[in-house]
Amino acid sequence: MARAIWKGSLSFGLVNVPVGLYTATQDKTIHFNQFEEGTSDRIRYKRVNERTGEEVDYARIVKGVDLGGGEFAILTPDELDAAAPEKSRTIDIEGFVDLADIDPIYYRTTYFLAPEGDAARRAYALLRKAMQESNKVGIATFVMRNKEYLVAIRPEDEVIALETMYFADEIRTPSEELPNLSTDGKFTAKELDMAQLLIDSLAQDFDPTKYHDDYRRQVEELVETKRQGGVIETAPRPARSSNVVDLLEALQASVEDAGRRPASDRTKPAAGAKRASKRSTAASKAPARSSAKRDRVGAVPATVAKKSTARKPAAKKATTGSTPRRKAS
Repeated sequence: MARAIWKGSLSFGLVNVPVGLYTATQDKTIHFNQFEEGTSDRIRYKRVNERTGEEVDYARIVKGVDLGGGEFAILTPDELDAAAPEKSRTIDIEGFVDLADIDPIYYRTTYFLAPEGDAARRAYALLRKAMQESNKVGIATFVMRNKEYLVAIRPEDEVIALETMYFADEIRTPSEELPNLSTDGKFTAKELDMAQLLIDSLAQDFDPTKYHDDYRRQVEELVETKRQGGVIETAPRPARSSNVVDLLEALQASVEDAGRRPASDRTKPAAGAKRASKRSTAASKAPARSSAKRDRVGAVPATVAKKSTARKPAAKKATTGSTPRRKAS
């Protein structure tokens, strides 16, 4: 049974709903420990004074901000506690907005809100149903673990979700910070039509169960091989081709490759078929141009034009080999 990491009330207007906050996701990333090579000896880190090289007790460590030029603003625990926001026991919904008005870039972490006690169930269900039918989400702020959060309260089929969000000044402006951006690219009608045709041919319903963490699975297999005392043989990966091809040729090859996929691989085989047929007819009627006169608007790796059939060599398991290391503590 999940345990609440925060308990309080969800408030909208004069209605208060006792709720608990629960984590909605779990990180299944494989975490590694560090060892000295050839041993089972763990590597540990120490807090060391960089000037003296001596270890410092945690109780004597304070926090500071680098001001530049070798200057630092040192803040004591008491000073930080005085500036810390007061802990919230209520999530006050300040207003409701359309779900489509929130750019997903603002979302940070998803939590679930659940009613606390039988008396809260009816008001909780009413709020979830009303938001669902109006396609609205609530916006609020609250404090958890000495940090203030901007949050979106949104309805799902069975639960009310709470999304922690970035504040506006935490979102970077791409045009100011990223190089080589272009919003005024010029493309031929045939290039744009072919790109849309490719999108239509790959259209499908989103099914998250189709996607898996292959790297994690392979690491788990390596760990199991080691546990059984096996030896793992590795081989270098094949080098990628560095040839470049014309953008239009790459799009054409991609469309052809998508068309060769089995129907079972496409969740919506007819999703863009009608549009694709019209676009294909229009593209075939376009006047042909020689490769010398073709407008080149960009280049992509040749691997885009032709799907590689090379497979990553599978790890070989040996029946005999080195003695398995003892389990690290």
